Amino acid sequence: MPLARSLSITSLSGLEEWDEEFDLEDAVLFEIAWEVANKVGGIYTVIQTKARLTAEEWGENYFLVGPYVESNVRTQVELIEPTNPALKRAIDKMNSSGCKVYFGRWLIEGSPYVVLIDVAFTAWNLDKWKKELWDNFSIGVPWFDREANDAVLFGFLTAWLLGEYAAQCEEPPHILAHFHEWLAGLGLALCRQRQLPVATIFTTHATLLGRYLCAGSVDFYNNLADFNVDKEAGDRQIYHRYCLERTAARCAHVFTTVSQITAVEAEHLLKRKPDIITPNGLNVKKFSAMHEFQNLHAQSKNRIQEFIRGHFYGHLDFNLDKCLFLFIAGRYEFSNKGADIFLEALARLNYLLRVNHSDVTVVAFFIMPARTNNFNVETLKGQAVRKQLWDTAQTVKERFGKKLYESLLVGQLPDVSKMLSKDDFTMMKRAIFATQRQCQPPICTHNMLEDSNDPILTCIRRIGLFNSSADRVKVIFHPEFLSSTSPLLPMDYEEFVRGCHLGVFPSYYEPWGYTPAECTVMGIPSISTNLSGFGCFMEEHIADPSAYGIYILDRRYRGVDESCNQLTSYLFQFCQQSRRARIIQRNRTERLSDLLDWRYLGRYYISARHMALAKAFPDTYFYQPHDSDTAQGFRYPRPASVPPSPSLSRHSSPRQSEAEEDDDRYDEDAEAEKDRLNIRQPLTLPSKKGPALPYTLPGWYHQDKETRAN
Repeated sequence: MPLARSLSITSLSGLEEWDEEFDLEDAVLFEIAWEVANKVGGIYTVIQTKARLTAEEWGENYFLVGPYVESNVRTQVELIEPTNPALKRAIDKMNSSGCKVYFGRWLIEGSPYVVLIDVAFTAWNLDKWKKELWDNFSIGVPWFDREANDAVLFGFLTAWLLGEYAAQCEEPPHILAHFHEWLAGLGLALCRQRQLPVATIFTTHATLLGRYLCAGSVDFYNNLADFNVDKEAGDRQIYHRYCLERTAARCAHVFTTVSQITAVEAEHLLKRKPDIITPNGLNVKKFSAMHEFQNLHAQSKNRIQEFIRGHFYGHLDFNLDKCLFLFIAGRYEFSNKGADIFLEALARLNYLLRVNHSDVTVVAFFIMPARTNNFNVETLKGQAVRKQLWDTAQTVKERFGKKLYESLLVGQLPDVSKMLSKDDFTMMKRAIFATQRQCQPPICTHNMLEDSNDPILTCIRRIGLFNSSADRVKVIFHPEFLSSTSPLLPMDYEEFVRGCHLGVFPSYYEPWGYTPAECTVMGIPSISTNLSGFGCFMEEHIADPSAYGIYILDRRYRGVDESCNQLTSYLFQFCQQSRRARIIQRNRTERLSDLLDWRYLGRYYISARHMALAKAFPDTYFYQPHDSDTAQGFRYPRPASVPPSPSLSRHSSPRQSEAEEDDDRYDEDAEAEKDRLNIRQPLTLPSKKGPALPYTLPGWYHQDKETRAN
């Protein structure tokens, strides 16, 4: 589902349209990934959301290639006959040679063509292809690694497909093949080894070794240059996978990755500097009404408040109008995703709010899937009690309204003492008694299979956040992905994010970071780090990220305790903002949506494709590199008005007086207009006449190189 934002006067336009001049009529693009029509992780989101823009650029000459998974095909793919004659002959030839290759349309935005290969059907070739892999690349794959075996089968089959397509073309073809991640990378290496007429691109979204090293709690980024990569991969029994990834990166005409921080990682671990950074975008669907996202925030917040009323029944001793909802979401990687530092910061925030006698209550949600066996009975009971109270109130209201109506009909003012009967009072008393609770509100909404060893619950026991009445910070752990059909919290992820006030993602290892990007598109402020791709991207493109609701936590140069103190400071400052300041900040955050739209970020992929075509077919395509030292990038300025912060905000209460509402000190429309006049245009990307989009490493990397040299 595309994320939505409003098209309002506050939107920052000015992202220059790029008129690319490459003649693509004779070129064909194959985009190859294990997650085509097969959701495994974040790469599925990248390919799915980017497909519409790529299909518009390449038209009938764009084909996605992935594995055939019958359960996914039934619901996501419409199988049809191939439309391209050469591709039809290639598929028929492969099917007659003992393969099973399917063709269809992927039922997503853009409806791109897909070629799906049944890797299991050709498993009888595995030993032969493993021998060929060893003979040509000296890479041995153990028999017990099923995922690597699938990568071998998928790689040889995709290379077969590309080679067969080239052979079936009547004229010399200009084939461009874009491979994502190590699971698809072997096909790229085989194309180069067999000298097929194919321009190749390899994109790594996260290095294999980097993820494993960070999971082992090492000081990863400060020791990048010192790792013995072969030994580290061997110690973790992933050497064969690492070799497949490194071979693809080294063989590709163009090597790309998703962020500057991952580019530095790839340069050290894969031994090749990426040619272009290709940040991940989103499809930003726009509304016609102004500030519609603010209305959506209010609607979704009300639904979360209803859940809170049930979850904390019997202990609802805080004002929901002064309650802030924070959340962290993603894979359950306790340290990599920053859940450890977030919990510690919440404990310190709880202390600060209590000693300062703040009337603000913070509810922090942890949305991370873990092993459970069912919903927590106490949590379900809370929602049932809330519903019962609502039904009781509705019944009494109907009776009261009927008596009031009848009294007014006869021209008499009602006798208030007779409006409610004894039965009404009895019903209300029973409902009140039903809300009594002897235990504390639960922290986890589900029954965990390994409760005693769970990292989040263990940390909560240590810091003592048990949702007691004295705590100003409450914690709710929801170890399951959100769904609109859930009996507990019936909201999908997008609705939930819209209803929250702040997303907190203090990740230590995050090559890109879709979660803070989704917050930004929906106008929700977020906390990221300078070790995430998203955080580095925002620091590069925004003069003052915090003024736009993008808080960048320093986990590069600070220790864990210092980073935790900084995070606590951000959270405490956010709690001190007035309601009006938060609305202003959401307006600013929402204006950054254009930066994350594929309409803007897609040009980086376009640049990579043109670079690959020019390298593989220099007689047909021309590409002129650009001097990165003279490059000027797109950069949002600091907002024209004073940024909303505790020290500068004039109000501390969530509601403003009429005089305050009429104050013209802040004019959102005027500020947006000033921003539009001040922003720089983005780079013009490469064409036959234009320069290339430069690739630059972050400033801290160059500082580190100078330090090491000295």
